[in-house]
Amino acid sequence: MSRRQKTLKTLHRLRHLLALGGIGLLTGCQLPAVSGQPPGGGASYPTQPTTDVLTGPVPVARVIDGDTVWVKTEGGDSKIRLIGVDTPELVDPRSPVECFAREASDYTKSTLTGQLVYLENDPTQDSIDRYGRRLAYVWTLDGRLLNFDLINEGYATEYTYGTPYRYQQQFRDAEAAAAAQERGLWSPKTCAAQR
Repeated sequence: MSRRQKTLKTLHRLRHLLALGGIGLLTGCQLPAVSGQPPGGGASYPTQPTTDVLTGPVPVARVIDGDTVWVKTEGGDSKIRLIGVDTPELVDPRSPVECFAREASDYTKSTLTGQLVYLENDPTQDSIDRYGRRLAYVWTLDGRLLNFDLINEGYATEYTYGTPYRYQQQFRDAEAAAAAQERGLWSPKTCAAQR
């Protein structure tokens, strides 16, 4: 299959998913269920909430790096920092680009660019961090939790700031699985060799 054919096939799937997402919104349905083992194996996938506790769907305006994105909301654009996740630094003016930062950013870009997402707050966490970013979990229309996927695929580490959060144990299990299976930044061919 040519690159053009793959692109067209992907676009067709995206249109189909967007149409299904719209139908779900009109009927008040829950996100599609994602259960069992995530891609790559390891930790069990978090159970997604019903759409009545989520904000959205909202369009992703742009991706800053692996764990920070901008979304368009009714009140204007909002900068979102993913809860429970720490990707290597890409755009911090105080430090050089860290190992696997570009890959983490590219993963988030490939997952979210041009997409609609749901945002989930966590009552155990502050709404806004010290940099003015809204703290949230980011769910895709097909029921994937980006925060978890970044950790599980080895693009990020689990990060607890202050108090435990809703998906903390699943994120820690995902990190352990990614490290054990040497995925992403845990691979001896990438960042693990620098530890």
